[in-house]
This record gives sequence, structure tokens and C-alpha cells, in this order.
Amino acid sequence: MLYPSIFRWGLILLLVLPACQTQPAAPPSKVENPVPVQVSQSVLTKPASCADTFVTHTLDYTTTARSEPIRLFESNGSGVAIGDLDGDGRLDLAFANLGGANTILWNEGNLTFRPEALDDTDSRAVNMVDVDGDNRLDIVFTHRTAGLSYWRNTGSGGFVRETLPGVYQLAYAMAWGDLNGDNALDLVTGSYDAELNQELGNTFLFSAGAGIFYYEQQAGKFIPQRLAKEAQSLAIILPDLNADGRPDILVGNDFDMRDAAWLREGVGWTATNPFAATSHSTMSYDTGDTDNDGAPEIASVDMKPYGVEVKTLVSWLPMMATMPQQHEADDPQVMENVLQVRHAQGEFTNEALSRGLDATGWSWSAKFGDLDNDGFLDFYVVNGMIAYELFHHLPSDELVEQNQALRNLGDGNFAPAPGWNLGSTASGRGMSMADLDNDGDLDIVVNNLRSPAQLFENQLCGGSGLEVELNWPGSGNTRALGGLLILHTSAGSFTRDVRAGSGYLSGDPARVHFGLPAGATPQRLDIRWPDGKVSYVDALTPQMLLAIKR
Repeated sequence: MLYPSIFRWGLILLLVLPACQTQPAAPPSKVENPVPVQVSQSVLTKPASCADTFVTHTLDYTTTARSEPIRLFESNGSGVAIGDLDGDGRLDLAFANLGGANTILWNEGNLTFRPEALDDTDSRAVNMVDVDGDNRLDIVFTHRTAGLSYWRNTGSGGFVRETLPGVYQLAYAMAWGDLNGDNALDLVTGSYDAELNQELGNTFLFSAGAGIFYYEQQAGKFIPQRLAKEAQSLAIILPDLNADGRPDILVGNDFDMRDAAWLREGVGWTATNPFAATSHSTMSYDTGDTDNDGAPEIASVDMKPYGVEVKTLVSWLPMMATMPQQHEADDPQVMENVLQVRHAQGEFTNEALSRGLDATGWSWSAKFGDLDNDGFLDFYVVNGMIAYELFHHLPSDELVEQNQALRNLGDGNFAPAPGWNLGSTASGRGMSMADLDNDGDLDIVVNNLRSPAQLFENQLCGGSGLEVELNWPGSGNTRALGGLLILHTSAGSFTRDVRAGSGYLSGDPARVHFGLPAGATPQRLDIRWPDGKVSYVDALTPQMLLAIKR
């Protein structure tokens, strides 16, 4: 988040090449003995008209700080998660809060929501995940100076706060998935030591610390393994870094602490350094196949102004003048966004600059999503900063910036999309995407700091949507986290994955969205389940929600 050692920017001319038009290949042959599935379909009702923009709605919820003026690290805000908590087919929202109560916003249809406060506060990240495998989504929060709180879904519209046996370490960021292939959900957590030192003082300084922990779930208990003694973790994801079909661990660290990664080798974890360049203060991670070549890219965001006009520089430079200027010669960190692109030999290169993703401001949660339903993943980033120590030269100690919407040009390159009306200046922190009105396109929810949360309703005039929910009853991973979906269409093949969280402190819905270009025909859906088994679904039509039970 903070304190870069070197900060460089300049005027950059981006040469945007036209998209390549290629004839899509036929879907590959099916494997023998696929896993059978049961499929039920419901219609995603597309509005009769569209406004070709997003429409902003203010939600009845605000993340507040504990005191004013807002100081470090209250400035970091909190996350938001999306999922169907009551099984009514509508996706609900859960917000973490610092100064107020964590809150569920129950989706009652037509983009109306009913708030319900939980007896929980001082929180950072939030995920919705079926922890105990009972086929109901639970809610898990991390906290500023404490461990996790687990709200078990009772199935009767209520939640009971319980402990996660064996999970006791301080945690800021988290990630859920089946990391050892036993069909039960495991957990990775990371501490934010800068805040712990500030808030707990000697209590933390002379303790054993926290760091990065891998918790393996065994018979309902979590067995801890410490991977790192120190951390400044703002984001954790579980990508497949070495293309072996298994999830690995990637941690984004703040300040001068380098990002960290571990590969699964046998029954243990081995530290690795897969990237030649990384963001300096990694605040958010997401993965997505931005060029539809079947290989996902990994995006991380940092702080780099999206403009060099005088007004922007006047806001940034007084803060930057106070920052240290040391930079080790072998340090891979750069003070800008990074897009890791995997090549045929398995190595990664950073292509954020050439693809138009390198500078999005003081960025927090950033995620890929096909916002205009053209078959290509777009990129949305929420921005802003409020901190007395850094911006007391600005009104209300606030760096006011617009959120950034970047449209995929159809070849993995990106350009600003100001016409989408997503440039809010409400100081966003957590953010996630989902189809909240069941009309086949992605809406966006942002947990702002000190301003009411916002819902951006998607009314773009694009193609159609197709959405998928996987269900694996009887396993400990009922939402098939880590599963891979490939949708073959007459316009090409699109790849998505199932995950519990990404971005900054925020949870993703288990319902996966595909955009279909206008006139495109869906041909077949390939499902690779987390255990490597494969299923197929044929006879697809646009504007359908597929509920697929293994």
C-alpha cells in the first residue's frame, strides 16, 4: 500500500493494435468416462431496453473508521463478499466494517436489499464459503488485531458465531481452497505486521509474531503450518503457478517486503520466486484469461497515478517527497501494476505497460470481469486514500481519485471506458462483481470508506450471458472451489475458475459468469472438477443459469 522506495512515471503513448480475427476451432474431443452430472436451468431475464452505461445505486450501509481524523491504518478500509446465503437464487452481500457492525444485505429482488447487522466489528476481509461441507454458505471475517470469526449458517436464515478449531493466528488476508486434494477446504492466512506493531506495540513486538499460515482441514479441525514468520499481506490467492493442475499459494506484501509464493510439492510447500517483476506494494490480486488463449494472467495493483496533469501531481508529490528512496539492485519490485503473462516455457513476463494496465491510481480492489458481454475480460479498479499522516495537505486528508474501468479491446489490451460511468470518487476499498439482478450481466459492489457502499447496475448494451453454479454434495468442497470451466462457443472458447475470493479483502460468488458476444452460440461446457475429474454439458442456450450437481 505505502512507502515506495522509487516512484517513476511519465507520459506514455500506448499503441493499440486491432484485434485479430481468427476462426474458432471446434471443441476438443471428450475424454472417456466423464463424471455424470444433473443439470437444471433457469432463465436470466434480459431487460427489454438498455442505457449502454452503469447506473449507480447507494446502499444502506457504510464502513466507518473508529475515530476522526482517519489515520494509518484505518485508512485501509474493509472488504465485501457476494453469495447466495439463503438458497433463494438471489445473491446476497456481506460487508466487513471497522468502526461499525459487519452487515449482511439480503437480496430481496429488483436490486433492493434488507440490512442485518452481525455482532462483529473491527474487521478487514470477508469470504462466503461452505466451511463445514453442509451445503450452506458460511461467512468468515478477518480482523485488525485478532484472528478469524466464523459465522456458521444454520440453514434457517440465521448464523451462529463459532470458532474454527486450530485457527488461532492473527490474520488480515485469507484464501480458501482444497490445497491438498482431499476434497476438504483448507485455509491460508496472512498477517499485516505494520498495523499489529502500531496497535499492539510490545505485546506483538516480543511475541512469536504471526506471518503466513497454511491450515489443512482434517476431520473438521485445522492443522497449522507456518510458511513465513513475518508478513505485510494485503492479498492472497491460490493460482496454479507451475501448470501442474494443483493450486499454489501467492501472497502480496506491502512496503518493501517482497511478495511470496509457495509450490505444492508432495505433502509440503516449497518457497519459489516465479516472477522477474512484481508490484512494490501489492494491494490486490486477480487472475483471468484476458486474451482467451486458455492460460490465465495474474494481475496485481499498486500505486501509480493514472494521469500526469498538474492537479494530480500536486496531490501526490508532497506525500512522495517524504518517502525513502532506497532500492536494492536485485529487487524485482516496481511501483506500478503488474500483469504476469505465462509463456510456453512456463516463465512469466510483466506486460502491464504494453497492455495498458500499469497505472490506475492509488488502487485497492481490482478484478477481471466481462462487463460488456463480448467474450473478453475487462478490468475494474477502485481508488482513493484517506490518511492524516499522508495527505494532511489536502481537504479532509483525502486523495480523491476516480475508480478506473478498463475495457478489453478484444486482444488482451485495455483502454479506459469513461462512458461506462464507473468513475466514482467515493474512496473505494473492497469490491466484487456478480449478477445481482439475474439479467445475465455483471454488476459491481464497492465497500467505500467513510461513504455509503455503492452498487453499479450494469445496463450496457452488449451480448448475452451464461452463468454456472457447481454443486458437489457429499464432498467437503460443495461449491467446487478450484474447479475450471471452459465454455466453447461459435466465437471461441472462454475459461473461468471457481474461487472464494480475490482482489483486496473481498469474496467472489461461486456463481461463474460468461459473456457471450452478440450472435454467438454456446456449444459445450467443459468442467474440470477440483479432483481432476471431467464433466460435460451440451445443449446450451444464452441467458441461462445452469445449476450443475455432481
